[in-house]
Amino acid sequence: MNAGTHTVDLKKSDAAEALRPGYFARRNAWDWVFALLVVAGGAYAYYLFAEFMDVYEKSILIGTVPSLIALAWFWRPLRQLTVVVAVLSLTAIWLYQVDGVGVPERADEAFLLKYFISSQSAILWMSVIFFMSTAFYWFGIFSRRNADAFESIGSKLTWVAITLGLVGSFVRWYESYLLGPNMGYIPVSNLYEVFVLFAWLTAAYYLYYEDRYQTRRMGAFAMLIVSAAVGFLLWYTLVREAHQIQPLVPALQSWWMKLHVPTNFVGYGTFAIAAMLAFAYLIKQSAAETRWWKLAPLWLLGVILCFEPLIFRRGVADAGISYWFMYFGISAFIVGGIMMARRRIAERLPSLEVMDDVMYKAIAVGFAFFTIATVLGALWAAEAWGGYWSWDPKETWALIVWLNYAAWLHMRLMKGLRGTVAAWWALVGLVITTFAFLGVNIFLSGLHSYGEL
Repeated sequence: MNAGTHTVDLKKSDAAEALRPGYFARRNAWDWVFALLVVAGGAYAYYLFAEFMDVYEKSILIGTVPSLIALAWFWRPLRQLTVVVAVLSLTAIWLYQVDGVGVPERADEAFLLKYFISSQSAILWMSVIFFMSTAFYWFGIFSRRNADAFESIGSKLTWVAITLGLVGSFVRWYESYLLGPNMGYIPVSNLYEVFVLFAWLTAAYYLYYEDRYQTRRMGAFAMLIVSAAVGFLLWYTLVREAHQIQPLVPALQSWWMKLHVPTNFVGYGTFAIAAMLAFAYLIKQSAAETRWWKLAPLWLLGVILCFEPLIFRRGVADAGISYWFMYFGISAFIVGGIMMARRRIAERLPSLEVMDDVMYKAIAVGFAFFTIATVLGALWAAEAWGGYWSWDPKETWALIVWLNYAAWLHMRLMKGLRGTVAAWWALVGLVITTFAFLGVNIFLSGLHSYGEL
C-alpha cells in the first residue's frame, strides 16, 4: 500500500467516524426505559434505607446506578437479566412477608420459596443447570447434525443459571437480615458464598465473549471450570452445611468487603476463562500430533487436573472422601475423553487466533480488576489492622498472582508473546491462582483464614 492510498483510507475512516451518531443518539427507547427503571429503583432504595447507611454505603448505592446503566448500555443482554433478577428477587422478598414483617420460616411454607427462589433453592437450581449447560455445549462439540442447536440450548441454559445464581445471592442477602437486625451482610463472606459468586460471574463473562465473537464453540471448555466450581460448592454444602447463614466475623464487618471481594472475583473468573481457552488452544494445536512425547505434557496436565481435587479431602469425613474420589473419576473420564477425541474437538473449536485473542483480553480485564482489588485490600487492611501490607500468606500469594499476570501481559505487549508459550503460561497461572484462592486456606493460616475447609 502506497502513501496516497493510505491517506485516502484514513480520510474515509475519519469521514465515517464523523457521520457516526453520538453516544446518546445511539441509545434506543428500551435503553432509556431501563435507565429510568434503574434510577427509580436506586432512588426508592435510598428513600427506604438511607437512615441505616453510612456515607460510604450511600456512595456505593449512588455510584451503582450510573455504573449499571452504562454496563447494560454497553452490553444490552444485561438489561433483560437485570429486570428478571429484580422481579424474581423482589417476589421472593414479598413471599417472606407476613403482615409486613419478614418471617424466615416462610422458606419452608411458600411453594415458590421452598422449591425455586429461596436462596438455597435458587443456588441448587443454578448448580444443576450449569451442569446441564456444560453437557449441551459438549453435545454440540460431538454432534454432526445438531451442533448449533445443542450449543444454543447450552447458551440459554447458562443465562438461566446465571439468573438463578444472582437471585440466590440477592435473596440470601435479604435472608441474612431476617436472622437478626445486626446480622445482615452482602453474601461474599465465606467459601460457599464466593463460589456462588465465582460461578455466575465467570459464566457471565464467558457469555460476553461468546456474544462479542459470535461463536458458541468456546463454551464447552469455558463451562468446565464453572462446573468444577459447582462441584466444589455442592461438596462444601453437603459436608460443611455451608449454606447455613452464620454471623459475620468482626474483621469482615466493613463496607470494604462490598468492593474488595467482588472486584477480586472478576479477576479470578477471567483468569479461569483464559486458562480454559488456553487448554482448548493446546488441544486444537495438537490435534494432528501422534508422537507420544509431544502429547506427554497435555496428558500430564490432565493427570494434575484430575488429582488436584483430592487435596480437598484433607480432614473431611468418609462421605467427603467418597465424593472427591467420584469427582476424580469423572474428571479423569472427561480429560481422557478430550485427549482421545482431540481431532473431532479441534474441528469444532474456533480458530487459534480467536482463542488467543480472547485469552489475552480475558487476562487483561482480570489483571485490571485484580490490581484494583489488591489496592482496595491494602486500604481495608490499613483500616482493620493498622498497616497496608503484612506479608500474610494470602497477601503474599496475591502478589505472586499479580506478578505472574503482569509478566504475561508485559511479554505479550512488549515481546509479542503468542501461541503455545502464552497458552501454557496461562494454564500455570490458573494453578497459581487456585492455590492463592484455595490452597492458602487449606495448607497455610493467617489473618485471612475466614474460609477454612
